[in-house]
Amino acid sequence: MLYIWLRTFQLGFKSLMLHPMRSLLTILGIFIGVSSVIWLLAIGEGISRKSQEQIESLGATNIIVQSIKPPDDTTTNVRVLIYGLTRYDYEKILEGVPSVKEAFPIREIQQRISSGDAIVEGRLVGCTPHYQDANSLKMARGAFLTEVDCRTKMNRCVLSANVATELFGFENPLGRTVRVGRYIYVVIGVAHPKTASAAIGGTFASQDYSRDVYIPIQTFWSEFGDRISTSRSGSRETTQIEINQITFQVESIHDVHPTSELIKFILRQNHHGKEDWSVTVPLELLEQAQTTKMMFMLFMGLIAAISLAVGGIGIMNIMLATVTERTREIGIRRALGAKRGDIIRQFLAETITLSVLGGATGILGGLLCRPFTELIRFILNTYFPSVMAQLPELITTMAPILVPWSIPLAFLISVTIGVVFGLYPARRAAAMDPIEALRHE
Repeated sequence: MLYIWLRTFQLGFKSLMLHPMRSLLTILGIFIGVSSVIWLLAIGEGISRKSQEQIESLGATNIIVQSIKPPDDTTTNVRVLIYGLTRYDYEKILEGVPSVKEAFPIREIQQRISSGDAIVEGRLVGCTPHYQDANSLKMARGAFLTEVDCRTKMNRCVLSANVATELFGFENPLGRTVRVGRYIYVVIGVAHPKTASAAIGGTFASQDYSRDVYIPIQTFWSEFGDRISTSRSGSRETTQIEINQITFQVESIHDVHPTSELIKFILRQNHHGKEDWSVTVPLELLEQAQTTKMMFMLFMGLIAAISLAVGGIGIMNIMLATVTERTREIGIRRALGAKRGDIIRQFLAETITLSVLGGATGILGGLLCRPFTELIRFILNTYFPSVMAQLPELITTMAPILVPWSIPLAFLISVTIGVVFGLYPARRAAAMDPIEALRHE
């Protein structure tokens, strides 16, 4: 039986080579379908992995509480806009929520930083030593802030790499001083360059760490206070914010949801229904991202499956034409004693050969997904930098990740399509009347 099938495939391959261009175009349809399955799933996996990495960087056991500015229609004719998280909120949550292991408050404002004649418009961030680990900051020189700096309200600062370069050039900034407003700070460290984080949905805005100056948060509160006045559109706006963001850390992911609900309850009580805060749970975002990933992969797979189905229709179309062309051959084979099963096996062998060749070449094309993507990115960066600059960071930095199971799946689907779409032409050929077939010209 094995010999019969091998002989059938051999004859089928020779028959296909009688019309090489037609066979090649048919194989191309399956090639595109199989490649698209692997490519789309790889791109979907790459985008999903990048999004999940951004969410995971926020910490699965973290709960992030942020101050939110009220809508403009509620702040009309208000001389001093007071909103957001307070030190009282911070203390009450630490007292009333025993599952909180650590808490990291942050206060930030836009300020002019100078040293000599060099001036930089940057972001002054009042924080605790835990800010370094929470945001994965690595030090290029010196050290980050310490608990002693915070307790004693020291006028020390850590510069981001860009700020250090713009203020001091190639000189060593450690031990030098910078002016922020009317205060002088001694530089004790310089952070390594850190890539800006992309926005995550509507929850987190993108974070640019390139123009940051970090000082102890107690120093910030003592010297800059809570009220900050800024000029905007010819008018002066004064806002009062005590804390921009607090990151609460719990022991286990099982404590995340109960703790977040308790924090919301305390904030609702403290703010008397005023919605000037938000609570974000990265664990929930991660769960949503995983669900979205499955839906996205299913959608991408469906598109690729449609492409494969189109290739299958191409096989059926070609085989129906082949059956018509070879009607006399079929009649001669039947007259010489070939059974209907032999005719079906002959045409199925040809369709399976087409689908296997298309599937094998499609897999090779699918494996080129990552290098081809990098080549396209290189070309765009080289010749169209303005276009790349306008694209979201998620797209410009995403690398396709090959999904291992997509290769056997795509190949299995291609072979199945070859059998399914080749079965009708094969049965139609086998159903021909031998006498009528012999009369065909």
